[in-house]
Amino acid sequence: MQASFDFQKLFELSPNPYMLLDRELRYVTANTAYLRVTASRLEDLVGRNVFEAFPNDPEDPANSSVRMLRDSFLRVLTEGVLDTLALIPYRVPRRTDAGVVVEDRFWSATHTPVLDERGQVAFILQHTVDVTELQQLKQAVREVEQATQAQLEGGVFLRAKAVQEVNRTLSDERKHLRRLFEQAPGFMCSLKGPEHVFELINRAYLQLIGHRDILGKPVREALPEVEGQGFFELLDQVLRSGEPFIGRGMRLMVQRVPGGPLEEAFLDFVYQPVMEADGSISGIFVQGSDITAQKRAEQELARHRDHLEELVRERTRALEESEAERRQTEAALRQAQKMEAVGKLTGGVAHDFNNLLQVVSGNLQLLQRDLAGDAKAQRRLEVALGAVERGARLASQLLAFARRQPLAPTPLNLGRLVRDMDDLLRRALGEDVEVETVIAGGLWNTSVDRNQLENVILNLAINARDAMEGRGKLTIEAGNAMLDDHYALLHPEVTAGQYVLLAVSDTGSGMTPEVMERAFEPFFTTKPEGRGTGLGLSMVYGFVKQSGGHVKIYSELGHGTSLKLYLPRTFQAAVQPTDTPGGPVEGGTETILVVEDDPAVRGTVVEVLTELGYRVLKASDGQSALAVIQSGLPVDLLFTDVVMPGPVRSPELARQAQALLPDLEVLFTSGYTENAIVHGGRLDPGVSLLSKPYRREDLARKIRAMLRQREQRIAAKAVKPSAATPPRVTEAELNGPLRILLVEDDPDIRESASELLTDMGHGVRAVESGEAARTALGEAPFDVLFTDVTLPGISGVMLAREAVKQYPSLRIIIASGDSRAVSTEGGRELERVVLLPKPYDLNQIERALSQASAARTRPA
Repeated sequence: MQASFDFQKLFELSPNPYMLLDRELRYVTANTAYLRVTASRLEDLVGRNVFEAFPNDPEDPANSSVRMLRDSFLRVLTEGVLDTLALIPYRVPRRTDAGVVVEDRFWSATHTPVLDERGQVAFILQHTVDVTELQQLKQAVREVEQATQAQLEGGVFLRAKAVQEVNRTLSDERKHLRRLFEQAPGFMCSLKGPEHVFELINRAYLQLIGHRDILGKPVREALPEVEGQGFFELLDQVLRSGEPFIGRGMRLMVQRVPGGPLEEAFLDFVYQPVMEADGSISGIFVQGSDITAQKRAEQELARHRDHLEELVRERTRALEESEAERRQTEAALRQAQKMEAVGKLTGGVAHDFNNLLQVVSGNLQLLQRDLAGDAKAQRRLEVALGAVERGARLASQLLAFARRQPLAPTPLNLGRLVRDMDDLLRRALGEDVEVETVIAGGLWNTSVDRNQLENVILNLAINARDAMEGRGKLTIEAGNAMLDDHYALLHPEVTAGQYVLLAVSDTGSGMTPEVMERAFEPFFTTKPEGRGTGLGLSMVYGFVKQSGGHVKIYSELGHGTSLKLYLPRTFQAAVQPTDTPGGPVEGGTETILVVEDDPAVRGTVVEVLTELGYRVLKASDGQSALAVIQSGLPVDLLFTDVVMPGPVRSPELARQAQALLPDLEVLFTSGYTENAIVHGGRLDPGVSLLSKPYRREDLARKIRAMLRQREQRIAAKAVKPSAATPPRVTEAELNGPLRILLVEDDPDIRESASELLTDMGHGVRAVESGEAARTALGEAPFDVLFTDVTLPGISGVMLAREAVKQYPSLRIIIASGDSRAVSTEGGRELERVVLLPKPYDLNQIERALSQASAARTRPA
């Protein structure tokens, strides 16, 4: 049985000096021999740093002896191996008969690492031998054998110094190699034994696997997520065979963050076996590079290369297609320029033509009255008047193609209009043409001129009947359509948005591509001579374009043709058409001022109106007509041509005349309106127009209807004097964030809108007409003019136009569903107008007020 030892007692009784330091080089303990040779007490040393206790030379803390000793300690701590100082001079205290003195002595020291359970250096055990006696021996024999002693001494010290120099060189080399290992750009590690235990790792390796404690651990324990990826098997193979393995671009899935996802990496590396002197393999040295960024760059480059090749192919195709599109666009541009040129020509011709027709028509109707008893003359006059009407239709078609005809658009339901025309279409087409109408559910409303649209449908139906030679099937469809940005890109004249589609399809002979290309040209026809003017489809084209829509022909020779009309959607409620006044022609005794620059036309109109019983005043231009108004003569209705010579244009004449005579009715007439009272192809709101040439009956009924409206308006003012003369308002009465003047002729709408604005906290003054609004604007300052478009007397647009001239800071809100209803000449006066679609609610009013405020703050 082996005896047990008391190692503490052995430590204490050892004749050789021993002491123990921790990793911070602080004394843990020392034996009696150490305390004796250093003249120290244990309690004075424990816990103190060794260099604090024995500095060797306090005046030079970094002296060579201290550096030698410190370097030895550091080698033990960093490398975990024994280190020896063969000879080191060091000054320590020594007890003598004279007391404790500090002497320079020579030592030989051995430093041994003491490891903890993890294999880390926890303590340093120093064994010291005092070799100072060699110096004393040299001194004793110097006198006897000086030369021999000198040689001996020199040999000993030279050998000691040589050993010390070798140790220092080896230490420097180890430090240099360690720095190279740590700072190497590639990852490195050293694995030991069959379990591949990590001995050394550098920073690059830790960056690859994620910073974790792996020193001293087998590779399978340190990197469990790598199991099954083939790397461990390769290590085993290299250890067995002794042959290195070189891997290129190998994929590694590694968990760099504890609990995190596996991350992909690509590696170039080598497994190099470590051969011992006896030929055995003790471990594997791993060295390599992380090429993940390079690999991904190569993949991205390949992807971009493939993408670039695809782009080149697409671009090649696009260039081929663009050349065809360019040729097509050039052809379309030439066609559009030709159509525009013809349109300008036809518009000018139609203007003069209508004036001529008006003179002829008026005089023929006067002759009808004068020759009332002559039946033969009456027949001839009827034939002549029929020719005038055909000429008028021809001029109207010319104006339609030129997009110069005055349109009076109203919100309507296309499906209801088509159904209302059913009987008319069947009578016009005959029994051998089957008519089918297909109306989609939930059909949107559109805003177009009802009469012109009816003419378009009838014209297309008759064209289809002729293409089918009186026998076949006609299909009329109405539905909702969305023309998207892609369609608009292919058809530059189209604005993307929501449309109501009207499609008229037949089973006729169809069209060739050459005929389709010229189908919309005026005077182009494929019908036999004398059976068509060639203006039917050109009128359809002009009307649709003037209405803001789009028209497209689809046809196949021998199978039929389909014309698709896309009319802009409106959010306004459909308006039912009013019945055309009929019955006998009535005259009156009111005073009418006729303004016409053409003497023949003026003379004819004056004679017709005089014959109807009216008192007629006449003027040849706007300036002389204004002088008549300003003279104070009573005038009930102003009947003026649109195109007038002189400085006063007809719209300005009407505005100034109504300013002087608020109850004055204004009726415009023209064969070609230009842009005076028509904007965007539409009559300005509140404007009445009688197009030339007109019949005596049409003129009489139109004037009588307008004068009857005037009588009703005057009577209403007499019943409600407070409405005709609104009470004067003051600035103090208009309390609120905004002072709003509300102009609305419908009492129910006026009352509800006023209540909504008041509930929002604004100061509101509500009036029913433009004339009352003028008075209110002169009495108190307002921030916002909130007006309807259609008002008795002056229209809302004309009122706004006047108001912004007189009050530039006034903000305008116009209640209307049609943005083209608020345009003005030059587009400057009402450029900050806000359009509020009817019907509107509280949220829409709030948004309109916000937009008006924002528009006011923007620079004009």
